[in-house]
Amino acid sequence: MTRRTNARIAGVALLLYIVVGIATMILSGRASGGEGTAERLASMAQHATSVRVSALLGLLTGFIAWALGAALYAITREEDSDLAMMALVCRVGEGLMGGIFIPMTFGLLSLATPEGASTTDSGAANVLASFVFTMRRWNPIIAATFFAVGSTLFSWLLLRGRMIPVVLAWLGVLASILLVVGLPLQLVGFLSGPITQRMWIPMAAFEIPLALWLIFKGARTPARQSHPATP
Repeated sequence: MTRRTNARIAGVALLLYIVVGIATMILSGRASGGEGTAERLASMAQHATSVRVSALLGLLTGFIAWALGAALYAITREEDSDLAMMALVCRVGEGLMGGIFIPMTFGLLSLATPEGASTTDSGAANVLASFVFTMRRWNPIIAATFFAVGSTLFSWLLLRGRMIPVVLAWLGVLASILLVVGLPLQLVGFLSGPITQRMWIPMAAFEIPLALWLIFKGARTPARQSHPATP
């Protein structure tokens, strides 16, 4: 594929990633809301269809992440193939971690339904469900950490090659580094509260303009490629 086509694929994938990701979070949060484990299981039983749809959207998000990673790799590999490959691997890891989330969701749904509850001791089911709910809370943070590292590398390559506006590229680098630092701190419990949501604002301010730029303007050839040295 041409560089222009890869840029458009990357831009569309970015927008889809944002839209599908938000829809997944809304459906999942609505379907498994509640104060305690028992309430959350009851909510999942009442919204079983929403749980299944959110799982499908989660699976779709993984494939979108891979498509985005492949397109960005194709755009940035001329600048540094090793760093571009590492960034692509991070996006693959992000998709795989998101995929692990899906069996956990269906396991909880099984415990929440009358069929699953009738074959499991209620006390043991609550303990198991509590553990899986905790795992589900960690899983997106780990996946997001892979995303943040990949985003840092891709943003740096876009900046170094002057493939997109410098200000936009710098915003991507700084927003990504903020997540690279903040997400592990959130994972181990050193960071909590509203700041864990606010630290995503710079990334949103970067990704949406980047997607539109890639769709309508494309990505310039890396500076070192467009101005080869004369012998």
